[in-house]
Amino acid sequence: MAADSVYEPPVYDYAFLYREAFGVDLVARGTGGELTAEDATEIIAGAGEFAASVLAPLETIGDREGAQLVDGNVHLPAGFAEAYRAFVEAGWITAEAPASAGGDGLPGTVRAGLGEIWNASNAAFALCWLLTAGEIHALDAVASPELREKFLTKLVSGEWTGTMNLTEPEAGTDLGAIRTMATPRGDGSWAIRGQKIFITWGDHDIAENIVHLVLARTPDAPEGAKGLSLFVAPRVLVNEDGTLGERNAVTTVAIEHKLGIHGSPTCVLAYEDATGYLVGDLHGGLAGMFVMMNSARTGMGFQATGISDRAYQQAVSYAGSRLQGSVLERPAGTPIAQHPDVQRLLLSMSSRIYAMRALGVFVGDLFDRSGTDGTGALAEFFVPILKGWATEDALLVTSDAIQVHGGMGFIEETGVAQHYRDARIMPIYEGTTAIQSNDLVGRKVLRDQGATAESLFEQIDETIAQLRGYEHPVASRTAERLTRAVDASRRATAAVQGFAGSPRDAYAVSVPYLMLLGTLAGGWMHAFAVVAVLAHATAEAQDAGRLTAADFYGAHHLPRVHALAETVAAGEVA
Repeated sequence: MAADSVYEPPVYDYAFLYREAFGVDLVARGTGGELTAEDATEIIAGAGEFAASVLAPLETIGDREGAQLVDGNVHLPAGFAEAYRAFVEAGWITAEAPASAGGDGLPGTVRAGLGEIWNASNAAFALCWLLTAGEIHALDAVASPELREKFLTKLVSGEWTGTMNLTEPEAGTDLGAIRTMATPRGDGSWAIRGQKIFITWGDHDIAENIVHLVLARTPDAPEGAKGLSLFVAPRVLVNEDGTLGERNAVTTVAIEHKLGIHGSPTCVLAYEDATGYLVGDLHGGLAGMFVMMNSARTGMGFQATGISDRAYQQAVSYAGSRLQGSVLERPAGTPIAQHPDVQRLLLSMSSRIYAMRALGVFVGDLFDRSGTDGTGALAEFFVPILKGWATEDALLVTSDAIQVHGGMGFIEETGVAQHYRDARIMPIYEGTTAIQSNDLVGRKVLRDQGATAESLFEQIDETIAQLRGYEHPVASRTAERLTRAVDASRRATAAVQGFAGSPRDAYAVSVPYLMLLGTLAGGWMHAFAVVAVLAHATAEAQDAGRLTAADFYGAHHLPRVHALAETVAAGEVA
């Protein structure tokens, strides 16, 4: 498959997930009937057409040209500006923004599908919207009416884009070490001074303004994270009548030269007494910023799914046409896709991708219902799992795509290496996998003494009982494998709780524990699919493939739970 290969959006999978995979029309339930699974599928299909025709053709261009810093201004690869205008004019930004912020308020189940599609077609481009979406959620949650009118409305319309400014040279994971200073001017504005690094889409030439959301310290603020406040600082100042004024004192010092996502400008920004405005409460900056970070972390799960699927599609296309060697028990001229190990690689990739995709929709549904059905605790529980597990497994999927290509996979002209390079940042940014697992263990499992984890296991038990109601070999094998995996997960959770008095033990194995729960959740997603497929009165076209994927995942991936449970029980080995 060439680097400019056609992208095929997974419309059939989303139709299945929305309509029947979970035994109910998820979209209708989550929206109170305002939208249905059919409506959502049409939205996904429309997005897929847009992404395939407008965004996907720019993916290789973005990788090869990259963002360029010229005379203090960032210029993006050819076609990006036109694509962004088309994206805005098509209404995609407003559609995904919450209704409370003035958007159309598409539900989380649909945003999961859209997030995958934008990232599969062009991950570097999609990061612009991902950061803007996060800022929309943050300002919607904590901004004053004045700031909402001045900045939020332009973000929701897509006229302006947004960024997240946390990291500094000496303050990465440790936000309490932030030293950027905001000093009150006495007129309601603040003078911000300091340097921020790794700012995704921190400067560009595709929108008329950029709204930076900045964590900074204020004079006489307490030390550490409790002394941080949140500010909004536009690249171009906004006059009282809403028109744009002069350039703010924010300078793009450099852009990073990265392993991947070359079309996404990662900037070093210098604030030189730049004008900013306080968002939310003084010294309450983390509360607002965490709204944006949680939105971005969920978005990373969708990004992982998207990049994985694009790599898989290229691998399938290549394997289906490449002739190399005689294929065991197949006629001459059979392509490499039929070699037993290549078939294993392709099934490994596809079964992982379905698990990621289904979990993204499932978590979106939990958030859609959290205000009425009490699913909020489980939704929050899954945020670090979705982010950490999906992004780590995406590295395996994109690596397997290179392996399917053989030596050609290591050659840039095929384009498949780009997906591996693009994916490598995902387990790092928006909080490393260890940050996610520390959140999972410390703020969730230990804090509620495993109650939410146990509620998850009980729900999986219910699905296992449904599987046992079918006399079908895949249902039987899936039920047996999932039962043993849940037992191992309960033991691992008990081990984590047993480390409550020994924090180093708990945190030393927090990443294996997160990966255990992610792998288990993936098996659960496939179990849902098996139940839905076997409920069909007559077989449908995709049924056999879904059963094969579930069987493969249970045989090849779910056993990781047992090994990880042993690792968790060992605690710190030093």
